[in-house]
Amino acid sequence: MGKKTPKVLIVLPVYNEEKELEANTLKIRNFILGKLSPVDFEIQIADNGSTDKTSEIGRQLATQYKEISLFRLEEKGRGRAVKEAWREGEADIFSYMDIDLSTDLKHLSALINAIEAGFDIAIGSRLLPSSKVLGRSLKREILSRGYNFLIKILFGTHFSDAQCGFKAVNLKAAKELLPKIVDNEWFFDSELLIMGEKSGFKIYEEPVAWTDNPGSTVRVLKTVTGDLRGLLRLFFYRPWKK
Repeated sequence: MGKKTPKVLIVLPVYNEEKELEANTLKIRNFILGKLSPVDFEIQIADNGSTDKTSEIGRQLATQYKEISLFRLEEKGRGRAVKEAWREGEADIFSYMDIDLSTDLKHLSALINAIEAGFDIAIGSRLLPSSKVLGRSLKREILSRGYNFLIKILFGTHFSDAQCGFKAVNLKAAKELLPKIVDNEWFFDSELLIMGEKSGFKIYEEPVAWTDNPGSTVRVLKTVTGDLRGLLRLFFYRPWKK
């Protein structure tokens, strides 16, 4: 009897992404059909409170393509969107990626293969020696490396890049970690990995080719402030021990 093909749920958390949504969602679909087939997959657009035509475009795509669905939340929050989509979804492997496709799609197979090989969490990393990063400012590079170094100092973790929006988890990790993750914004990524490693889950890191998107909606100061608050919360409360 042959090996069962795992069901993969790929979540795209989006907020006001009407310009890129259709083209990039179809790019992901076509990549999977062309490069990863045969794969049992669903691409879920997780719209968290968009005020433009994002949901309308998502509904049109879901009507046209059986592999695409729309998940709409009225509240904003990237982490909230991923958590709710993973919680409601039915799959063996749960993943998400940023809609700007800064991370080269060729690395998606490595994440899926790592989970199938026995890892609980698989992530893209821009900070490994063989990673290739293009267009990132020196300021963003220093902030990222400093932040990830701080995580290692505070928690004794081993992963190199908490913030790359290109991750996958198995069903066990999703079920056990999601109820414990508090953050609904950008710190979700870090909380998932810190909680995951401290809880004993095995993490695979894939060195990725990553290109900065100058049109990104990330607000650096707000994100840094939220990340630091999240780190202090985890450091003092250590929820993985409870």
